[in-house]
Order: sequence, then structure tokens, then C-alpha cells
Amino acid sequence: MKHLLKLLDCSTDEIKQILDLADQLKYEKKHNIPHPLLAGKSVGLIFQKSSTRTRVSFETGIYQLGGQPLFLSARDLQIGRGEPVQDTARVLSRYLDGIMIRTYAQKEVEDLAKMGSIPIINGLTDFCHPCQVLADLMTIREKYGKLAGLKMCYIGDGNNMANSLIVGGLKMGLNVSIATPKNYQPAAEVLAFAKENPNFFLTDDPFEAAVDADIVFTDTWASMGQESEKEERQKAFAGYQVNDALMAVTKPDAMVQHCLPAYRGQEITEKVFEEHADEIFEEAENRLHAQKAVMVTLMGNK
Repeated sequence: MKHLLKLLDCSTDEIKQILDLADQLKYEKKHNIPHPLLAGKSVGLIFQKSSTRTRVSFETGIYQLGGQPLFLSARDLQIGRGEPVQDTARVLSRYLDGIMIRTYAQKEVEDLAKMGSIPIINGLTDFCHPCQVLADLMTIREKYGKLAGLKMCYIGDGNNMANSLIVGGLKMGLNVSIATPKNYQPAAEVLAFAKENPNFFLTDDPFEAAVDADIVFTDTWASMGQESEKEERQKAFAGYQVNDALMAVTKPDAMVQHCLPAYRGQEITEKVFEEHADEIFEEAENRLHAQKAVMVTLMGNK
């Protein structure tokens, strides 16, 4: 495993190894056991999209691993003034030990990996969000002690979260049920991956998707860069709220996950969010541990 560009590239064993390492690093952090596994290494953090959780968790994680984070916004780099990605990749490869990039186009992440010579981590693109879904899988496994055989449902926009949940969930043996409006389905590449899998179900009925679910996922209806579509999307997703009525058809102890930020009263009610806040913020914390595991896997001394 050279990079983490998308979960479609990862094997089941590779995902499991990252989750196992994340559990170990979380245990060591909770018990104040140092793990300077990236001592002396520098990781560049390129942000073309702003972030709370991604920036703080990566910067903190690198520090806890003994390495040095360098925050690089689009304003700080010549890439923001039109320098080709391939030139940026080749320059940064001579200075750094790894790069995390949070941007819009998946091609930009793939091009960095193609032209550079150091590990590239996808911190988010419009196509996928692999780091978040690794944290999600970690959180589910913490609660249930397993992944295979559980039913995960996702309610809302067929966006980067839906794409990565489908791939990560199916690769780890979960039953994955997705409910989106017909004009907002997941990416064609992801649906092609999933269509032959008997554990995959796609519908436009959120209640049909949620029946007997062990885990319910949702996400904002309008992601970063879609602000101009906000009113249109609120109409399209009006029936796709995670609320008491939807939770009533899930398993009695079903957990709720949200990648945050959450817009209470839209994709999820205040009541359901607060009832499952401990699970949601454990999921947020697990970004730190899962990403540390990714960095150690890609950049640690083999």
C-alpha cells in the first residue's frame, strides 16, 4: 500500500490492518504510552477546502507520532496561482515524507500520487472521503465487536460519504443499504463496483433502507461548494431526515453516525442527534486514531 487515494484501491486485509493499528494507537494514547513512530518526519497538509476535524486531527496526530506537520493552504502554495500539480508534487517530494490533501477534484489527488515519489493521503475530495470512513468502521467495530454481517444504512445525498461508505462497508462484509433521491445517487464508478454484490441495496425510500439497520448514517444535504444549490437540495431531501419515525424501523439499539458538521433540523433532528451524541463524537475522535494508523502504515519505517 503506497497511498490512500480511495477505498476502491484497498483490499479487505489492508483496511483491517489499518483498523487494528488504529485500535492499538488509541489504546496507547488513552494510557499515555508514547508512540513516536514518525519521529523526524515531515508531512505536508494541503487544504484547498477548509476544515475543522481534518486539520486538527492530522496536525495533532502527526505531532503525537513524533513528526512535524506543515499546514499548506492554497494561498500558501504556487499551486493556488496556477503551478501545475505535477511540478508541485515533484518539489514537495524532495522536502517531505508524505502529503495529505483535501481538495475538490479526485484527479488532483491521483496526479499528486502519479507525479510525486512520497505517500499521498486523500483527506477528502468530491468523489470520496476514505479517512472518514475508516474512522466510521473503527467506531462501528468498537460498539459491536465486528463488522461483517451488520446492516449499515445511509440516508441522504449520494456524495463522497455515500461513495466511501458503500465501498468500505461492502469490503468489510457489511450489508449496505443506501437511500437517495433518484437525481442524487452515488457515483457511477461506485455503483458499478457494488451492483453485483448481494449485500448492496439502493432505493429512493429511506424507510425501506433503514429497516432493521444496526447503523444509520447521514450527512449534510449541501456540501462545501454546493451552497448555490441549498434551496433546491432542501426541497429534494425533505423526506430524507433521520428522525424518530425513521429510527423506529431500525434495530432497537441502532447507532447513528454523522461525519459533521451537522445541520440539526435538516438531515437530522436535534433529538436524534443528542440521543446519539456520544457515538457521533466518538466517531469524530476516531478520525485522529484512524489517520495516525494510515500515516504509520504509509510513512513508518517498514
